[in-house]
Amino acid sequence: MKNKTLPVFLTFLCMGFGDAVGPFVSLAKDTFELSNFISGFIAFAGFIMFGILSIPMGIFQDKKGKKFVLMLGLIIALAGLSIPVVSKLSSFNIFLITVLLLGAGAATLQVAGNPIMRDVSPEGKYARNLTLGQFIKAIGSLSGPLLPVIAIIWFKKDWQIIFPVYVSALIITIAILGFTKIKERKDRDSFTATFKSCFSLLSNRYVLMMVMAIFLYVGSEICMSSYLPEYLKSSFGLGIEEVLSKIGFNIETLKLAGINTNTLGVLGTGFFFIGLLAGRFSGSLVLNWMSAKVFLIITSLLSVAGLLGLFVINTEVVAFICIIITGFGFGNIFPLVFSITIEKMPQRTNELSGLMITAIAGGAIIPLLFGAIADKYSVLTGFLVPVICLLYITFVSIINTRKY
Repeated sequence: MKNKTLPVFLTFLCMGFGDAVGPFVSLAKDTFELSNFISGFIAFAGFIMFGILSIPMGIFQDKKGKKFVLMLGLIIALAGLSIPVVSKLSSFNIFLITVLLLGAGAATLQVAGNPIMRDVSPEGKYARNLTLGQFIKAIGSLSGPLLPVIAIIWFKKDWQIIFPVYVSALIITIAILGFTKIKERKDRDSFTATFKSCFSLLSNRYVLMMVMAIFLYVGSEICMSSYLPEYLKSSFGLGIEEVLSKIGFNIETLKLAGINTNTLGVLGTGFFFIGLLAGRFSGSLVLNWMSAKVFLIITSLLSVAGLLGLFVINTEVVAFICIIITGFGFGNIFPLVFSITIEKMPQRTNELSGLMITAIAGGAIIPLLFGAIADKYSVLTGFLVPVICLLYITFVSIINTRKY
């Protein structure tokens, strides 16, 4: 296949399926009648796999190659998502196995997908292509809250129809990637990755700073996707039924059809993901003429502005605008931090990839802090957590242009 980027972009789409773990929390809570505490293990199980697998996979990738690990990630995710297709989800334990394998597959795809994009990109276009790849990943992420809503409203189907859709996409991607030959770069003076060499990189202040930026960013993103529906409800009385009514759906008709409208609560995360999607697409265009370091400052400041807007607004319309602005700013932070770090130390690509994907475990840790603050004070107060995280990332973006 001449276009080497196509199969890699498809893997980014599949990578986005891992973000469905967030919407799965509310969906599975209703299906299995779980408490808030037990349902919290769904997101934890999915994102903790990034902390467990990323460095081992980075080392393994150093020996076997990026394409091999990319294929492995697709197969692991396929194995997990096939469970609900082969046999209906009959227990929460079986569902947790599905989530664990999906998280493991997504973690493996992140380790290989981000650096292999550099191998298939023209010189100087890595940051642009990685941002475009994250845009495509955002489409996969948006499918998490969107597909169940489409299935329920238009097709009167259970939310679990999401699993055969994901399985089909994975099989197609595996087939296309399998027939694509990719020549992987070997940088001069590149290092052989080991556990010791990976963790020793954290003694480098620059690497530690950038890894922490990934940890805080991902944690902030999961806070947004998890708590925005509750924010809209507590601040404006906008539960899912009110939101659906405002955009033209007849709630009573859905109820008469036997549809549990509580299951549609995942729609609340859609507004944030729409902003995320738009931001990543715009970023892929802007990076054709703007440097990644300068753009990181702009997108970080935009994120902070959107978040602070949640504290000063007094109408629901402005709230939705702030949510979309926040998503727009969030959209480019991960690929920018990742690509800037890799370009700084290309000879340590596999080790850096392992460390930064391990930092995605922030998605399992930071929301716990948000939840604790929200329980003690309010959901709005909880948003101070992502505000502080984004202020740190803004500081990092400025440091990158001045010292590095």
